[in-house]
Amino acid sequence: MTPYTRLAELGLTLPEPPTPIANFVTHAESGRLIFLSGQGPLRADGTLCTGKVGDDVTVEQAYEHARLTGLNLLAVMHAAAGDLGRIVRVVKLLGFVNATPTFSDHPRVVNGCSDLFADVFDKIGGHARSAIGVGSLPGNITVEIEAVVEIAA
Repeated sequence: MTPYTRLAELGLTLPEPPTPIANFVTHAESGRLIFLSGQGPLRADGTLCTGKVGDDVTVEQAYEHARLTGLNLLAVMHAAAGDLGRIVRVVKLLGFVNATPTFSDHPRVVNGCSDLFADVFDKIGGHARSAIGVGSLPGNITVEIEAVVEIAA
């Protein structure tokens, strides 16, 4: 089953890849690795999911924001690789959660992206991961996630 078939089964379509908001590129390729710049929870209508997890955003809402961020990462991955079928391994995710100082459930939030990648890529979607809390993120977004993937030769 292709990643596109799995996306369709999940009722998801790839958005256009988000454009950088500063002086960087959305991805950089080195050998068979693609390093995806951090993406945030950008909705199809162009609005961002904002707020502080543990204050005005619940874990469940932030999980959905991380899932949306994963969809944006998939759009960048598709643009970078030309075809999600070329992805042979999701290597690493690094998730940042805009959270209150006492919030400690960062892994549950970033699971939104991890679970999406497992659903879309099955076994090759399993990855190493870090999930950390930060005091703020650009535009007050709830999450930012970056990824490293390996592509077929």
